Amino acid sequence: MSPVILFPAIDLKDGQCVRLKHGEMSEATVFNTDPAAQARAFQDQGFSWLHIVDLNGAFAGKPVNAPAVEAILAALTIPAQLGGGIRDMATIEAWLAKGIRRVILGTVAVRDPDLVRAACKAHPGRIAVGIDARDGKVAVEGWAETSELSAIDLARRFEDAGVAAIIFTDIGRDGVLKGLNLEATAEMARATSIPVIASGGLASIADVEALLRPENRMLEGAITGRALYDGRIDAKAALALLRDGKR
Repeated sequence: MSPVILFPAIDLKDGQCVRLKHGEMSEATVFNTDPAAQARAFQDQGFSWLHIVDLNGAFAGKPVNAPAVEAILAALTIPAQLGGGIRDMATIEAWLAKGIRRVILGTVAVRDPDLVRAACKAHPGRIAVGIDARDGKVAVEGWAETSELSAIDLARRFEDAGVAAIIFTDIGRDGVLKGLNLEATAEMARATSIPVIASGGLASIADVEALLRPENRMLEGAITGRALYDGRIDAKAALALLRDGKR
């Protein structure tokens, strides 16, 4: 079985690296004004993937931080996945052509599931679905709206679509260092054959250790943001743990 992947996150707001609290744009903390330099730092620390979100784009419904994303791609040799404001095939294909390894579709997965299926068919292995949930219900439009659709029901809709991964975010834990909601994430992973990545709340090395527990062994990995930026997690120690730990 492949090793657990720890994805460092670069969330872009107005061209800067920020972290939000509960997904609120007004609760943004700037951690780096140079996203490309931050991406290089993560790569130099030994991370094998990068997770990028265009926060402005998620609200606008179209790419907003494209120059920052392009600067990140120019600085990297490791693969990157990108979400936020990607709502049509032209935008998907433009990002894939620019070097994004995996495009994350969120709001459009709820609004236009046929686009997800068409994108998966056209670009096998390069389309992920971002499922962001508040109390188990899917939130869309940059988390500004909560639907009546359950996160697991949405995941199951794409069971046979060829989705490369599901990134499951518990909004209630995002950016507040409460710990990953591994119980709900593992429940989703058991409910679908699509690889699932945990997101939202990773707080300490204990969360990284928890990824190696037998009940979480089916998860592809987890995304880490604020804990990495403020030093609660030592990148070297976390990566060594995942490299040497057993599934």
